[in-house]
Amino acid sequence: MKHTQFKTGIIYATMGSLWWGLLGTVFFKYVSQFGALEVTIHRLIWTFFILSITTVIFKKINILKTILNQKKNLIILFFTSILIFLNWGTWIYAISVNKIIDASYGYFIFPILNIFLGYIFLKEKLNSKRKISIIAVILSSVFLLFNLDSFPTVGFLVAFFWSSYNLLRKKINVDTDIGLFIESLYLLPLALIVSYLIYKSGNNDFSLGNPLNSLMLIIGGFMTVIPLYLFIKGLEKTTMATSGLIFFITPTSQFLLGFFYYNEPFDMTKLTSFIIIWIAVIIYLKDLYESN
Repeated sequence: MKHTQFKTGIIYATMGSLWWGLLGTVFFKYVSQFGALEVTIHRLIWTFFILSITTVIFKKINILKTILNQKKNLIILFFTSILIFLNWGTWIYAISVNKIIDASYGYFIFPILNIFLGYIFLKEKLNSKRKISIIAVILSSVFLLFNLDSFPTVGFLVAFFWSSYNLLRKKINVDTDIGLFIESLYLLPLALIVSYLIYKSGNNDFSLGNPLNSLMLIIGGFMTVIPLYLFIKGLEKTTMATSGLIFFITPTSQFLLGFFYYNEPFDMTKLTSFIIIWIAVIIYLKDLYESN
């Protein structure tokens, strides 16, 4: 791998991770005042429209047509569309109720949960370091169960939905952007119906009478597609170990924002559980680096 290409990949992946962790969190925290459901619905609608344009611009129509003729891919993408909608909705709900730290917990444990699900469902092998990482996540979870007030329920849901999404996506060979386009297409009718019902109820923030609010909801699509594009480009130009390390910029940024900027509560129980998780992450990254 050429040195210049590798450096470019690091820049892309870092920008994508920082966008998700910092800009994405601050932006969706702001628009969450409109309600988690409406924000999630419009994030889906405008992601669909943006990907419709990029599919044409990047000349991926033929790739799209090929996938649309593959029954297995379409079935799996239907289920992943539900999972990504639940992931988005849970994450936006979490930041709307001041649980950014809890949500970051989910993204810290998700790569390790991926390993566990891969072992259970894909028969992937576990070495000693990966076993230790999984045990550490379990210990952290059990520890939190002794104090349910500190249990990061939304974090676990975020991790579960996202890991399940990745598990199913591993079963098919579909470009990330084309897959997300089809997933958003599946949910578009439901999104439009829900958006109309919100409008009829009079609780909508997307309207001609609220141009700024409407613009912010539209931007939600760009806040989804741009960091996704940046991180994928980074992944293409670097190694799995490098991109895996860079990914943790996202939950780290979310954690720091929640603690220092939004002043979310963080007791000793959570601190202890996070320390266990950080140890698991270090072990995971060491294994990732050595295996690549």
